[in-house]
Amino acid sequence: MTDTTPPDRLSVNPRSPHYNYDVLIRGVGVRFRGEEKTTVEEYCVSEGWIKLTAGKALDRKGNPLTITLKGPVEVWFKDDAPAA
Repeated sequence: MTDTTPPDRLSVNPRSPHYNYDVLIRGVGVRFRGEEKTTVEEYCVSEGWIKLTAGKALDRKGNPLTITLKGPVEVWFKDDAPAA
């Protein structure tokens, strides 16, 4: 994969039309309002929102409950990060 920027929208749910296994295996970092988030279920950079899991709670179909937060979103490939 030679792309240097992750997709505008990505989901970790395999049933979503925005799911991309190859991108997820490569590793994507998400920063929301200047803070790196690790429990992101889905994000959209152009619309400026992320969906985070709400603890261990599940809906009636067994999917994790999510909270949508709006604000500036930055994404990057973790393998492109400079070595420390």
